[in-house]
Amino acid sequence: MVILPTSKVKWVYKNFGMMSEISCENLEPQTQSPPFKKETICSSCGLCSVRLWPAKESIESCVFNNSWLGENEVKVFGRMRNEKNFEESRFGITKDRYIAQLNPSIPDAQWSGIITRISQEAMRTGMIEAVMHVRHNPNDNLVPVAYLSETVEEISEAKGNKPTLAPTLRSLEMAAKKGLKDILVVGASCHVHILRDFKDRYDYLKDMNFYFLGIPCTDNVKPKNLRWILEKITPNHKEVVHYEFMQDFQVHFKHKSGKVEKIPYFCIPQELSRIGVFAYSCMSCFDYLNSLSDLTVGYLGAPLENNQKWQWLLVRTEKGRQLLDLIKEELVFSKEFRSGDAKEAVKMNSLRSIEQMKAELNGVELGTGSRMPMWGGKLLTLLMKFKGPKGLEFARYSIDFHLIRNYYFLKLFYPEKLSIVPPHVLEILNEYDIET
Repeated sequence: MVILPTSKVKWVYKNFGMMSEISCENLEPQTQSPPFKKETICSSCGLCSVRLWPAKESIESCVFNNSWLGENEVKVFGRMRNEKNFEESRFGITKDRYIAQLNPSIPDAQWSGIITRISQEAMRTGMIEAVMHVRHNPNDNLVPVAYLSETVEEISEAKGNKPTLAPTLRSLEMAAKKGLKDILVVGASCHVHILRDFKDRYDYLKDMNFYFLGIPCTDNVKPKNLRWILEKITPNHKEVVHYEFMQDFQVHFKHKSGKVEKIPYFCIPQELSRIGVFAYSCMSCFDYLNSLSDLTVGYLGAPLENNQKWQWLLVRTEKGRQLLDLIKEELVFSKEFRSGDAKEAVKMNSLRSIEQMKAELNGVELGTGSRMPMWGGKLLTLLMKFKGPKGLEFARYSIDFHLIRNYYFLKLFYPEKLSIVPPHVLEILNEYDIET
């Protein structure tokens, strides 16, 4: 995460700059302090927990040991993405893209409830026998636990935001033991990559037919650290039942009372940008938009409008089209749009992030507390509302920044892992004239 000091407000306004779209998903009670300490890069996907085969075989499919996209993209689409195509290099290979919302929306769903409704209809129509996803931990509503839903009612109980590392693939063991064949997997890009690879690599799952409903994902933290980060951002952290980093450059916190508290990105404490706050797996991810899923459902390229819950749908395969067709009559559609120019903001914040990582590598301790008062942050978000990147340009900003930042995280801290970086990332770095 990058936070500008107050002295940069005028410069940001002039250049339409913006902050990194982070995700306060999970934090350790104590953040990583210099010097940097290496640890195994692991997204806690849950596959290693399955005991139906040796754990070492699960590890062989780990995306952090293999690579992002590459040959797996060829297996799904018959080709790799065109790295020279502006949109495909960022958004992945698609058949169709839509802006839509469910009408009526499902109460307490993360957005309008499109993922929940697709899951329900896939179950009701007999397309699938179960859904592999996560439900809320009874001890903390924001922490996920793996679950295998086999009824529409169970699917409904799993709705809502669970913003931390998720062991989604752990429920694969139950599905295999029950002999289930047709399964919908709702997961992040690491879940989809690893499961696709594992199914192709071994025969254990040869009789299973998976549908992949992908969630865009970035910058999660470990569950045990979730409350630490929330406490740093909002004094009302104990009342938070849902939160999201939104297109208006603010974190939206929904409280038990229904009130929505908004904190500008620019006012987030400095200590939340140090290495070790976000999971190393998320800092090593190069598939923000879940490009190997059959259908990606998120919000990044959608407009943010009062009383509207627009979502961004990326149909990637025929299976993805089948999933969307289940509820297409229940959707209201709008058009994709793009406004503003994110390029200068991407480069400015990327270079700043790179310099910060270099400083941490050299053992420099970062400051604490907000660099900008709340009134300054609110003013800046107001300016960005009118001048900042929106729609597909906002998506471009967030995608490009995270790709560049993550490349340098590996280059500086895990250079032996650079082989997992897909070719299109280097092409995007070249667009910004940033040394690789």
